[in-house]
Amino acid sequence: MKRVVLATFGSLGDLHPYIAIALELQRMGHAPVIATTDFHCEAIESQGIEFAPVRPSAAQMGDPAELVKKLFHPTQGPAYLIRDLVMPHVREAYEDLDRACADADLVVTHPLTFTARFVAEKRALPWRSTVLSPLSLMSSIDPPLFGPAPWLLALRKLGIAPYRAVFGLVKRIVGAWEKPLHALRCDLGLPPMPPAQFEGQYAPEGTLALFSRVLAEPQDDWPRNTTVCGFARYDGKPADAALRRELDTYLDAGPPPIVFTLGSSVSMFATRFFENAIRAAKRMEHRALLVTGQDPSQYEAAITAAGFSPGTIGVFRYLPYSEVFPRAALNVHQGGVGTLAQALAAGKPQLITPVGFDQPDNARRALRLGVSRTIPFERLNADRMTAALRDLLSSPGYAENAAVAARAVLAEEGERHAARLLAKAAAHPVR
Repeated sequence: MKRVVLATFGSLGDLHPYIAIALELQRMGHAPVIATTDFHCEAIESQGIEFAPVRPSAAQMGDPAELVKKLFHPTQGPAYLIRDLVMPHVREAYEDLDRACADADLVVTHPLTFTARFVAEKRALPWRSTVLSPLSLMSSIDPPLFGPAPWLLALRKLGIAPYRAVFGLVKRIVGAWEKPLHALRCDLGLPPMPPAQFEGQYAPEGTLALFSRVLAEPQDDWPRNTTVCGFARYDGKPADAALRRELDTYLDAGPPPIVFTLGSSVSMFATRFFENAIRAAKRMEHRALLVTGQDPSQYEAAITAAGFSPGTIGVFRYLPYSEVFPRAALNVHQGGVGTLAQALAAGKPQLITPVGFDQPDNARRALRLGVSRTIPFERLNADRMTAALRDLLSSPGYAENAAVAARAVLAEEGERHAARLLAKAAAHPVR
């Protein structure tokens, strides 16, 4: 039995893949530990997985809704995340991760758990890195779409050399945010390293890409020893009996609805998203199901004002996507990689309304598959949403392409693939 510490940081989309892998490791007879902020303690321990707290704590991060608004600022979000949220706590994070790894056989890192690498080096532990979306691999051959700098993708049309030159400048600017991290590394007596947000995040012995090959094929400029495992899909707690009865009653009462959701983070500042969804559904005279993440009662007035008959609109605070996405006519979501994984596996057309971080690039890649349309969140209104939904429902190609993508995603079994590779790395370490 090997003790594998999986370090992660972020929203449920940054947690669920590691729960999926941890459950597979448990089934193989190993002892996984998920090390992350205390906000996720209950979600981890409810699955019988060991939890190790890592600062910053939920209390240190402050009000979740305000935090999410700052993180998803269209231009300042990434700077806030690294410079103001992560870097002030790197020494505390190192102490916590060092404690969690005392008896570890393997350390597994998320792109934002910068100091977990330091712990592995100081303790001479084997280390594997992971990425959750193609954006994190920073390819110049298959470049991602960066929300704060979409012009970089246009620059790539001039060739790799100009793109790499300008991207190198961007890396230097962003790398300047990391001064506290490199100071800690110096104090620990570790040698200098490349920027942690770029080359410094990848383990020399192996990086696991926890996304499907339908989104991105391996490129020559990816980190060496990168393996595309497929999505590691976990969907949170299953619906209890009462919730499942309520869901089944709604779904069985009519044709498949359009499902609208914004994931766990963006739902905290949904603005007019769900009101626009209600208006669009009314214009199409189509059933709709809203998964709001917040108090559903706040949308009762909008539903009544739209003139819907009772039972036409279903509103739920929470539903496991794997239980509702496959039963939809199509799915509307923000494009976070965890939500996208479930939407692709469901095999239905999608409308993606990306906000920030990896979401614009994920949306672009889904669009390239022919399974979706995209409306940036800041440009979303009822008119644009209605037009896109009508196109998605009336054009059979979207559904056909979605079915093809679903077969590929389901065949990959990403969590099993990743768990097998990690178990092998723990049993046969290369230090």
